[in-house]
Amino acid sequence: MKISAIITAAGLGNRFGEKKQFKSLCGQSLYHYSLWVFLDVKIFDEIILVVPEENKDFIKQDIKNFFDESIKVVVGGDTRQDSVRGGVQASNSNSELVVIHDAARPFVTKKLINASIMGCENADGSIVAIPPVDTIKYSKSFIIESTIDRKHAWLAQTPQTFKKKQLLNAYKNNTSKFLSFTDESSIMEEMGYKISIVQGSDRNFKITTNDDWDRAEAILK
Repeated sequence: MKISAIITAAGLGNRFGEKKQFKSLCGQSLYHYSLWVFLDVKIFDEIILVVPEENKDFIKQDIKNFFDESIKVVVGGDTRQDSVRGGVQASNSNSELVVIHDAARPFVTKKLINASIMGCENADGSIVAIPPVDTIKYSKSFIIESTIDRKHAWLAQTPQTFKKKQLLNAYKNNTSKFLSFTDESSIMEEMGYKISIVQGSDRNFKITTNDDWDRAEAILK
């Protein structure tokens, strides 16, 4: 079975204040950390890195300096979903599985990557997720409307792995009624595909704020 890895690093960093994926974290660009792990897994037929258009030439040179030139660098879109879809469409036509990961999660492990792939054995896709420890409230305008039972709630992470044929079908058939989604599992769920959950890790957090950055630095130090 051919497997493609897609690492998304095309975000504009609006919440963080800059493109954090290229910022140096303890001596290495943030995106390097997850890329090293994916290279170390050694089961991927290709690794695709999705980046902003204005950074493409620099990243290609950076890849040449630090990694394997065979890593494919493609330009992302205006939204995360456009960027991931572009990465999926740029993958090898013979790929049967695509593993999608956010470059802003530097502490992904080989175990999590392999678990997400194994989770597809009896499903159309698989996501890494963790159960919440806090009580979850639902509100649209800072007034609580309901309390969500956390016993059945999960906080989605990446990597997320999908059967490529089904994911492309979901993209094709949902563009008109489901234009905005925050992860690929959402569009697969909307189409009725079976998505399994594998246990994630608190350490596999996404760097979104400066506090997250400080936490990552503390871990590495």
